[in-house]
Amino acid sequence: MPSPSTARPAGPPPARPRPPKALELATADEDDLRDEATYVALGYYDIDLSGRCAKGAEFDQCRFNRADLSGTSLVKVSLTDCLIENTNLANLRGDQSSLVRVAVRGSRLTGLQWIDGHLRDVTLLDSRADLAVFRSARFRAVQFDDCNLAGADFSGADLTGASFSRCDLSGAQFSGAKMTGTRLVGCTLAGIGGVTSFAGASISTGDLIALSRTLATALDITVEDA
Repeated sequence: MPSPSTARPAGPPPARPRPPKALELATADEDDLRDEATYVALGYYDIDLSGRCAKGAEFDQCRFNRADLSGTSLVKVSLTDCLIENTNLANLRGDQSSLVRVAVRGSRLTGLQWIDGHLRDVTLLDSRADLAVFRSARFRAVQFDDCNLAGADFSGADLTGASFSRCDLSGAQFSGAKMTGTRLVGCTLAGIGGVTSFAGASISTGDLIALSRTLATALDITVEDA
């Protein structure tokens, strides 16, 4: 049995998206966001879709590059086999929506709200998701690498299938989260909330030292230097 300070091996990595090699170029006129619409094999490049609203839409095998979806509201929307790169998702709201086999790289997700949603086989790389809200979301094979998640809210989320590597989680909230099997390596954990939810998580030695101080504060334990 591994010692408490040894991180357990991660589960299988997220499955990669499977977009087609050839994509039709999307236009704001023909491929604007609409309720119950289905979008297949489209490339959303350098396109402004900010401030839109859509319910029940489906995106399958699409690619977003340098797109702007900031402030957009999505309800019960699904993205499957999609690539999202260098895209602005700041303050996007995705209630009861799903991401399946989606990779996000170099994008801005500041203030994003993905509440009561589902994420499976999702990778977020080198992205800014500070103040993002994932309350009551379900994570299965989700990997955060080199992301800024400062102040993010994971309250009530099921994080049993999530891993965080080299992420800034300072001030993040985990109250009521399920974290058995969650893996954290090389992360900043200063000032996190809901530290008692970390029962069952796998944490690297360096992270555990920082977490122990936060846990002591939560339990009103005074730590004195010898």
